[in-house]
Amino acid sequence: MIPALPTSAARHTARFSSPLRPARLALTAGTAVLGLTLTACSGGAAASGHDGKAQGTGSSKAAETRISVNLHGTAAAAGRPVTVTLAAGRLRTVTVSADGGDALTGRLSPGGRTWTSDRPAAPGTTYRVEVKDTGDGRATAGFTTAAAGTVNKLTLAPGKNTTVGIAQPLSIVFDHPVKNRAAVEKALKVSTSNGTEGSWGWLRDYSGRDRVDWRPKEYWKSGTRITLDAELNGVDSGPSGGWFVRDYATTFTVGSSQVVEVDLDRHRLALKRDGRTVMDVPVSAGTPGGDRASWRGTAVLMAKEGTINMRSETVGLGDLYDKMVDYSMRLTWSGMYAHAAPWNAAYFGVANHSSGCVGMSDADAASLYRQARVGDPFEITGADAKGTVAEGNGYGAWNVSWSDWRTRSALG
Repeated sequence: MIPALPTSAARHTARFSSPLRPARLALTAGTAVLGLTLTACSGGAAASGHDGKAQGTGSSKAAETRISVNLHGTAAAAGRPVTVTLAAGRLRTVTVSADGGDALTGRLSPGGRTWTSDRPAAPGTTYRVEVKDTGDGRATAGFTTAAAGTVNKLTLAPGKNTTVGIAQPLSIVFDHPVKNRAAVEKALKVSTSNGTEGSWGWLRDYSGRDRVDWRPKEYWKSGTRITLDAELNGVDSGPSGGWFVRDYATTFTVGSSQVVEVDLDRHRLALKRDGRTVMDVPVSAGTPGGDRASWRGTAVLMAKEGTINMRSETVGLGDLYDKMVDYSMRLTWSGMYAHAAPWNAAYFGVANHSSGCVGMSDADAASLYRQARVGDPFEITGADAKGTVAEGNGYGAWNVSWSDWRTRSALG
């Protein structure tokens, strides 16, 4: 899985057209803790430094207006929206720009007296607030949020601009625990080209870390385009999890409709494309009756790893084998693959006699490797299994019913 690139918010400008006389702007005390006196002017905007001091120019005859900003100073609390409030009159424009020229978008209240940012202020960031009212009163101020003590990061799958199979979920694994799951999930915005129904579900990854996957109710339709905008900058993971200090995004497309069917009892593997069988070959899967048996249920092709060294001690089977294996296709984190296994040729189509993987001839493995796509489902059936693929052992969410999967969303 590879991290996606961060995105930045666009500048927001809210406007009202009704004219008012030039006003003198001042920051009020109390919750308006900046406590600065700003004057209106009919010319350029007032200037301010990040130490909280503001300047302005204006007519001595201008009426005074009171304005407040909820964040101030050099160690303002991150994770809170920025709120700008006008005691009287109407705000015309509010811009809250961050380091590097980014900005927080926001919304004016119906009466035009309050502006609130859509997203919270991010930790360790300096912001500049620029305000204009309908009477041409203008003011600027600045504040800096406290830096994050712990930074949470994540890993996304699939990779950006990839083409995947019909069973590939959106999967996010977090570096640190996520206790504020609802807040995090609200920031994860999924859009599809055809309105596909789906849901986030929280689970424990095979690595032991917190993870959330978005899967559709049923397999994706071929050609669907999916976009994730993870607007996490400024979101708190909760105790011991730390803050997110950037956004993430990824986009991917679903390829042709392919399903690999593995029948453990018949010792056969079939590749079906758009419902038509394009490959049907003999195989030998895991030896039944113990740890060497295969998993049943739906696994998802996670990676095509080619020729790799497989060692039995890495999957808890002692010194049983140490082989270079061709056409290796990973199905689970626990070490179940489909691959070439010419040393097991006597058992193809006859018996399950491997150490958990689905083995086949060199030629058949090469053909499957060439045609299979990451994200293709492997639907494994039969009695000769040690259990069902767990949701965190690769992409096993398809073994959870849709109704149960939806209950795993933090948003209900």
